[in-house]
Amino acid sequence: MSIDFYAAFIIGLMGAGHCLGMCGGVAAALTMGMPNQQKNNRWHYLLMYNLGRLLSYTIAGGIIGGAFAGVATLTGSSYALISLRLFASVMMIILALYLGQWWQGLVKIEKVGHILWKRIAPKANTFLPLKSPMAALPFGVLWGWLPCGLVYSTLSWAAVSGSLVSGSLVMLAFGLGTLPAMLVVGGLASQLKQLLSNLYFKRANALLLLGYGIHTGYIAINQIM
Repeated sequence: MSIDFYAAFIIGLMGAGHCLGMCGGVAAALTMGMPNQQKNNRWHYLLMYNLGRLLSYTIAGGIIGGAFAGVATLTGSSYALISLRLFASVMMIILALYLGQWWQGLVKIEKVGHILWKRIAPKANTFLPLKSPMAALPFGVLWGWLPCGLVYSTLSWAAVSGSLVSGSLVMLAFGLGTLPAMLVVGGLASQLKQLLSNLYFKRANALLLLGYGIHTGYIAINQIM
């Protein structure tokens, strides 16, 4: 399996604080308005909600990966793909700086998706309060399109993955990485939450991503030259 898949998983895992801020409130509110007799099934709601999120990420990765692979095939030029790989390395560096809490520039990138989100959010809210676990699935699918710098950064790697399947797998790996943080909201061990939020732990992994981004950019530049 490509190292990009592991990197995507680490991005999701290390973005715990960001995930909790962006989607944690939504996950915690899933059971609001739910009859008391159904609250014992809250894990079913959380699992279906997160399954919906992962489905959105996987579909987006497949669309992006397949589209750019098609463009590269039609043009027959490797420079476009190399340039995109260079862009992906820059996004990885920006993401590493964000995860390490050295620079918050990634937050500005999220504003790009707010125009689309304004159209999606009202549709997502029509599912609330959730009547059944199955209703949490489409709710999660729609919330998967919430503007998120982590998602956008990982999509840049899906774009250069080389195929629809590879792009889908990159984003699926990212989604799986976000699960611990999102399930913590649902009541998993507080120790896990503390580990994922620990600044030293985050910075250690951010340095790994930073090194990976710089290495990838170096390879891309050499291919252009």
